[in-house]
Amino acid sequence: MSKYLKYTKNFYFIFTVLFVLWMIFIDSNDILTQFKLSSKVRELENQKKFLLERKDKIKQDREELMSNSELLEKFARERYLMKKKTEDLYVIVQD
Repeated sequence: MSKYLKYTKNFYFIFTVLFVLWMIFIDSNDILTQFKLSSKVRELENQKKFLLERKDKIKQDREELMSNSELLEKFARERYLMKKKTEDLYVIVQD
């Protein structure tokens, strides 16, 4: 026991312990903050992966639309309610 008390009277030991406690609990870059930031980074990386996959799918759909005129016409009619000059368009809204 006296062996441990000898170290507690040492200035460098006390300073080191206080410094470690400061860095772990009190500092703005403490351990809890680091865990939160790392989880946020993982979340953002997953979101980035999802959005890149979605972007690739949209590019593929766009290329398919631009290469097939019948599919482009169908898309324009359904999505933007376009019509030919000789046609009448009726929109049925379901409640």
